[in-house]
Amino acid sequence: MVFATNIPLAGARHLLQTAVKLLVLFLLFSRAISVHAETTVSAQSATEQDTQFNQALQYLVTSKFSDVEKGVSLLGQSNDPRSTEVLTLLLSGDLYRHKKEQKLVTIQGKQDNKYVIQDLFTKDATSSVIVSKRKVKRVPLNNQLRGQIKSELARLNLSSPEADIRRNAVTQLMGTQEATLYQRLTSRLDVESDASVKELISVAVAIYELNAKASSSSVKQHALQVLGESYQPEARNAINRFVSAGAEGVLLKEANKALGLIEQRAKVAEFSQTLFFGLSLGSVLVLSAIGLAITFGVMGVINMAHGELMMLGAYTTYVIQTLMPDSIGASIFVSIPAAFLVSAAVGILIERGVIRFLYGRPLETLLATFGISLVLQQAVRTIFSPLNRSVATPDFMTGVIEINPLLSLTLNRLYIIGFCLVVFAALFFILRYTRLGIEVRAVSQNRSMARAMGVRSEWVDAMTFGLGSGIAGIAGVALSQLTNVGPNLGQAYIIDSFMVVVFGGVGNLWGTLVAGMSLGIANKVMEPWAGAVLAKILVLVFIILFIQKKPRGLFPQKGRSAEG
Repeated sequence: MVFATNIPLAGARHLLQTAVKLLVLFLLFSRAISVHAETTVSAQSATEQDTQFNQALQYLVTSKFSDVEKGVSLLGQSNDPRSTEVLTLLLSGDLYRHKKEQKLVTIQGKQDNKYVIQDLFTKDATSSVIVSKRKVKRVPLNNQLRGQIKSELARLNLSSPEADIRRNAVTQLMGTQEATLYQRLTSRLDVESDASVKELISVAVAIYELNAKASSSSVKQHALQVLGESYQPEARNAINRFVSAGAEGVLLKEANKALGLIEQRAKVAEFSQTLFFGLSLGSVLVLSAIGLAITFGVMGVINMAHGELMMLGAYTTYVIQTLMPDSIGASIFVSIPAAFLVSAAVGILIERGVIRFLYGRPLETLLATFGISLVLQQAVRTIFSPLNRSVATPDFMTGVIEINPLLSLTLNRLYIIGFCLVVFAALFFILRYTRLGIEVRAVSQNRSMARAMGVRSEWVDAMTFGLGSGIAGIAGVALSQLTNVGPNLGQAYIIDSFMVVVFGGVGNLWGTLVAGMSLGIANKVMEPWAGAVLAKILVLVFIILFIQKKPRGLFPQKGRSAEG
């Protein structure tokens, strides 16, 4: 009984195994057929691509502009990765044709008044040959072809793996009214992963839809909404063209609304830019005045040579950069302490050699320091010549930070603002928490009492003058990154420095910071409508009127100059 019942089960198991094997074989066979078909299609596609690419190269070998134009169009339509290289070489004028062999070549160099040429796609240097100049000719190029090549390169770069390249490509193509490009941008919009590139594509698509005659009213309204939210300058231009073309009704209302939003953002960006320029100018004023505020506040000395101490700091930067030509970035960091030490040493010599004999006689101090400034200027002219010297800007200080297409911040000005705040913080720490700072404040508040308490006021005077002079040297380092270095560098800032000191309050650091930033911003705010010269005059008139009401400035401080 048992044996009889096991036979059907074994047979069923055998049939099931056979069926599974047949099914697996069928699936493998189907997959093989599918892969073969895909391979065949891919091979056909690759063949068509190669055919189109080779045909484009044949057009480029000719000497006719019309044929080159056809070749450029075929390269733009081709998906061959080599198309970008060919178009780039053609645009830069580095693509040549061998007249006899009818092939494209590149020139690797010159030898004995001949060309060393290499096949276009040959990377092996051993394949280079030497031919006479008459055997090769540059592929012809004109302005129309240059524009076409740039457009085709932008189209090819839409699929680049680099987001920056795609972003530049969309920017170049923005405003182009071509149906094929519109379809390409629309399809790219669905797969784009970078948010900034996607926003640019949306704007480019909206510009096309706004200007396309086939677009419905609802599509144009949506396009206007997209453009109204954009910071791109091309968005505003597209809306203006649309309004000028005769927009009416709801579309005109939407266009004016979009333009209003764009104008509002443009005003905010313009004000922010002006504020940034004002802060950068204010930082320069603070750096140039903060050392003067210390010496004037503590010692009551009107130092007319303060600008020349800044000049010495700038020339120190120039000398160090000359000694370190291969390390421009490092030379700046070396220049900061070096400029401080050079200007501080000269300042101490001035104080010990001249100024200490003239305390209590401000007019004579003014005349003496003015004479010292002339001596320093002539010394620099003798050593470095009267010509201006240029100081290179390090790579990390070049370029801009783009907040949006309407607002960009230059790095050198941004570094100047940060540098000013660092110097201010360091000086504040020295005067607040060090022994020298305590003695400086004691002497500035009551010199006689400080001397009675054992403070050596002569030593404090020398160190204070040296500290203020050293900070002037540091200011010179900053100025060397904004302007040329010359014997008259300090003269342009000495008057502004005194205005900052008087306006902020003699000897007060916070007053100097607030006054410098305020005057810098005021100058830049008034310049667009008053001009640079009139803006300075208005600032000077304001300070004169302000001093009439508050002779001790914004932040008055008790000191020797206030004891009377």
